[in-house]
Amino acid sequence: MGRSFANLHIKSKNLEKTVEALRELSVKHPKVLGKNEGQETKIIMYVSKSNEVWISVLHDYFVWGTVKRIGKTLSQLIEGPVMTAGYMNEEIFELSIFGDGDIQAERIFCEPWTKDEYELKEECFNDDYLREALDIRSEDFDALIKMTGPAQAVDKLSELVKIFLWSDAEWIPYEEALRDRFRKYEF
Repeated sequence: MGRSFANLHIKSKNLEKTVEALRELSVKHPKVLGKNEGQETKIIMYVSKSNEVWISVLHDYFVWGTVKRIGKTLSQLIEGPVMTAGYMNEEIFELSIFGDGDIQAERIFCEPWTKDEYELKEECFNDDYLREALDIRSEDFDALIKMTGPAQAVDKLSELVKIFLWSDAEWIPYEEALRDRFRKYEF
């Protein structure tokens, strides 16, 4: 079993608005974050203004499979695209973009046999929207979508979008660079 992570990113220049949307998500949709109604525990998220365009979010309930539901729900509460990234066991990298509560584009990076074994299929195949939302030049995007190696796709996308995708809430206690990059919020 290899390394896994999941995170989400909001295309926004306004950190305060993003934090308010995360607060609203925590209050109005706690179930999507793994919290049962009536539970008194606070929801903890780690937030980083990754660059001028993207704000990154980590939470301990983000895993491959749940992070998409959370991204979809959050996209109903905030303007601009919400990108989710799920990486599982060094075999699969799933990149999804949501807007207005719906999936707008998705790409799954893995070997063909892995897609067959896990019966994986992109929910929404819209490369034009994906390239535009990520603001990647056509030549670079073409090179990215041809990749089948999940780790190489994560590295390339991180480089092109200038977001540190190799991050997960579970790693924060062990990785000083993540602790320095992300701020803890309690909702």
